Amino acid sequence: MPLNKVKAFLDAHGTKYVVISHSKAYTAQGIAAIAHISGRELAKTVIVKLDGDLAMAVLPASYQVDLEALRTATGVQVAELATEREFKQHFPDCETGAMPPFGNLYGIPVYVDETLLEDREIAFNAGSHYELIKMAYKDFERLVKPEVMEFSSAHVTHVLV
Repeated sequence: MPLNKVKAFLDAHGTKYVVISHSKAYTAQGIAAIAHISGRELAKTVIVKLDGDLAMAVLPASYQVDLEALRTATGVQVAELATEREFKQHFPDCETGAMPPFGNLYGIPVYVDETLLEDREIAFNAGSHYELIKMAYKDFERLVKPEVMEFSSAHVTHVLV
């Protein structure tokens, strides 16, 4: 069911996209590996609170949200991760943690990290833990009209020698 809402929206706007089905996965990096998509091309949606209001921070799966950078970029006093309890009811048609980055469909502002601008195409959860949508970034930007800013940092993997 979750995919239907996003597909209907994309179809209504004449947008080209591909649906990618994959085995169930819960982490963005795990999904990227299963779907054979670069962690930079897979956009993950992180639900944050900016001065108490919910917002979507969208960034490459291989990056993490820098809350201080997000706070500075948005000009709010407090930026923090939202808990599942705080946001779950806002996405009744989505599996928890698999929300598509279409805050405009849920009345929530969307902030995109500028690193996604480097990608011609992006893929993202389509509301479930087993389906992705892949589409042109320019179409995503046209439909969602996110605010683009810098608020992420690359994951650092420490190797013990």
